[in-house]
Amino acid sequence: MMQKDPVQTQAVDSFERAYFASGCFWCVEAVFESVKGVEEVVSGYSGGSEKNPTYEQVSYGKTNHAEAVEVFYNPQVISYQTLVNVFFASQDPTTLNRQGPDRGRQYRSIAFYQNEDQHTILENTIKKLNEQFYDGKITTQVMPFQKFWKAENYHQDYELNHPNDPYIVGVSIPRLNNFKKKYPELLKENTAY
Repeated sequence: MMQKDPVQTQAVDSFERAYFASGCFWCVEAVFESVKGVEEVVSGYSGGSEKNPTYEQVSYGKTNHAEAVEVFYNPQVISYQTLVNVFFASQDPTTLNRQGPDRGRQYRSIAFYQNEDQHTILENTIKKLNEQFYDGKITTQVMPFQKFWKAENYHQDYELNHPNDPYIVGVSIPRLNNFKKKYPELLKENTAY
């Protein structure tokens, strides 16, 4: 089993947090973990009202939650706007309730805002992307952040710890590599693959 960089395992309370959902959280976690200024990413569930959701409940569509990530970042290294850019650049924001082979509301694209500044950044980014690239077809939800439920421990750092898993090889790593080709300037120096 691979180990994380010691910097990534230090206390994360001193960092800012951001919350996103865009398909399987294994994929989303791996993308954000590769970005400079991101100190830790936690996989979990958000966007629904059910308390203490489990992977089985969420993945089978038995809740209104989506698979989501909690991103701990250093705002002196990376801005919230850049995190939003990473979010949109690492997915297809025009596919409703779907990312790649994953289908259902639990895989929908959501950006969660914690204040009006974040809300404005999200709305302006969507407007700009719709005008420049997507012809108004972005289906990403913009929602006020309510609650994040951490997923079971075996989901954390899943791509890092299970590089030979068929889903990781066939879906997650290609998604990460596609993002890395688009934005090499945002990557940490020691990003795998």
